[in-house]
Amino acid sequence: MDLDISAKSLAVFTALDSDVRLKIIQLLAQQKMNVTQIALALNLSNAITTKHLDKLEAAKVIRTEKKGKQRLSSLNVDTINIRFPKKIYSKLNHWELELPIGQYTNFKVAPTCGLAGPKGFIGKVDDPSHFMNPLRYQAGMLWFAQGFVEYQVPNYLKAHKELVMIELSAELSSEFPFSNNRWPSDITVSLDNYEIGTWTSPGDFSDVRGLYTPKWVYNDMNQYGMLKSFRISRHGSFIDGHHSADTTIADINLSKPSWTLRFEVKDDSKNRGGCTIFGNKFGNHDQGIKGTFYYSHN
Repeated sequence: MDLDISAKSLAVFTALDSDVRLKIIQLLAQQKMNVTQIALALNLSNAITTKHLDKLEAAKVIRTEKKGKQRLSSLNVDTINIRFPKKIYSKLNHWELELPIGQYTNFKVAPTCGLAGPKGFIGKVDDPSHFMNPLRYQAGMLWFAQGFVEYQVPNYLKAHKELVMIELSAELSSEFPFSNNRWPSDITVSLDNYEIGTWTSPGDFSDVRGLYTPKWVYNDMNQYGMLKSFRISRHGSFIDGHHSADTTIADINLSKPSWTLRFEVKDDSKNRGGCTIFGNKFGNHDQGIKGTFYYSHN
């Protein structure tokens, strides 16, 4: 589950703001349980237990099903990711850009793989040749089990300017046929063959529908990813603020008209669980691959 700091996330925060409900989550992490079993474990009445379960279900943290006269509860999420608002180096000059995820310029992918647009699949699923479909620019989601996709990032740096930092963001997850909420994958991001770092995605998520995912997408298909930040600075490279590689801004050739950005699942990765990239009108973040380039005057 992917949250931000806004009123639409309050139901989840409220559901977690209780020692009793946290204990219920811990119990359900072990197995499905009915109301009576939970009540006995917590020494509560069935009525009070039901009220706590209702709050957790309303927040989509748990799900319930009927089995005869019993109400069985189970966990609905494995991970809750909270995205805080941020503004970095606002006093520096900068330019911004956003690449549609279908605007890749090179690829080498292996099935399962495919492209999806607002109205349906683009080309044939699980056939890498269809990654060159002319309609790929309309893609709002692409996925592959192994390999890479590359994008050309334009360099708008003018003479007598010094590039200080590059920050990129993209919504990513693993790739599994339909979905698998527990399916780790090592996704490596690089710029001009300099690694920014490797992020291990915990899964390919379908526990809840993506906020922007079109209605035509099946409930058990990839629904959303996690918005990840990739930064190259004078001090190294970082993923979500954590040091991830020794690549610095000094390694980047500033005289080139564009740089090659690669998302890759390497053949020798420990977790070869594929990659899904979400773009506009898909997932939980209505964006393509965003870049912000901070510079100063020499």
